[in-house]
Amino acid sequence: MSAIRSVWDEPRPADPPVRVWRDWVLVAVVVAGAVIEAVTRTDVQGRWLELATVVVLAPTLLCRRTHPLTTVAVAFVASTAPALVLGRDLAFASNIFMLVLAYALFRWGSGRAIVLGVAVVLAKMGTNVALGFLTLADVGIGCLILGSTFALGLALRYRSGARRREREQVVLLERERLARDLHDVVGHHISAVAVRAQAGLAVSQTDPGAAAESLRVIEEQASRALAEMRTLVRVLRSDELRPGEDGGDGADELAPGPTLADVERLADPTVPHVGVDLEGDPARVSAAVGGAVHRIAQESVTNARRHARGATRIAVRVTVGETSVRLRVSDDGGAPVSPTRAGYGLAGMRERAALLGGTLDAGPDAAGWTVEANLPLTGAV
Repeated sequence: MSAIRSVWDEPRPADPPVRVWRDWVLVAVVVAGAVIEAVTRTDVQGRWLELATVVVLAPTLLCRRTHPLTTVAVAFVASTAPALVLGRDLAFASNIFMLVLAYALFRWGSGRAIVLGVAVVLAKMGTNVALGFLTLADVGIGCLILGSTFALGLALRYRSGARRREREQVVLLERERLARDLHDVVGHHISAVAVRAQAGLAVSQTDPGAAAESLRVIEEQASRALAEMRTLVRVLRSDELRPGEDGGDGADELAPGPTLADVERLADPTVPHVGVDLEGDPARVSAAVGGAVHRIAQESVTNARRHARGATRIAVRVTVGETSVRLRVSDDGGAPVSPTRAGYGLAGMRERAALLGGTLDAGPDAAGWTVEANLPLTGAV
């Protein structure tokens, strides 16, 4: 009973594709096939009625993803009427388009839509058997074909769901990493404020100038901590960290992570040669953005080494502008040999850039593969 309830409560897949030009082509092919059959199969009585049936029902293919149960019910029930008039089951091969509707029912329908749709299909099959239109052998073959169609729809449905869950896991992991980095950066700034405040208090009576310098440093560190804290709050509002995964509170956790200046450490003279070109003042970039640029550059270089076919050069270029920092990583390895270069690692990089108010694009170019990121200096939208 619980298994039936779980199937009944199964939600439909999110965001089914809207109709595209291929759907119109499919309808045109089905109608054209029916016309050809009507013209050539002169031995079939009532062929013009069968042609009209296909012409009327074929447009249901256009709505098969958004309304799978409705299209199955309309096609399978409406096709019974001409069969009753002709006194036999429909004979045109173009009626095979109804298998596409059955596939869409299992691929895009909710659990209750699947149950009700299967009931409609079985009712039509039972009606044809009761009227003598189908033999038991026909029923067996039909069940085998329909079962294969249903199985294909389910297989692709759950494969797509598994891939979507993997992508979501990558995105959540990247958010956790960014929140952890921001937590460490803020802790570092607050620690510096506390140390400077203690130093200022210690020398305030004997050296007022040193105390004033401590206040200036405290003001600067506090402003940076406030900016980083705002970014951290925005990340946590997007998706709060789970308990016990906030990066810890030990003293070693408060050391700042990689910065924009650390991008230069990615340079490597071995093949493929990694060249790094850093323009502008890295100190103008907030710690969160600098760490994000470093991680994106590191991930891009790793992907290029792993997937670029025959690459001899990987160029990393970082430009600190007036309001944003730009990153460009490119290689000369030609087309990628593996689709994973545009897979989950790229999804994580895009998520990190988006959480900081930036953008990231990646794809092939004339020489190989290029990743370009553009983030605001302060990490604000």
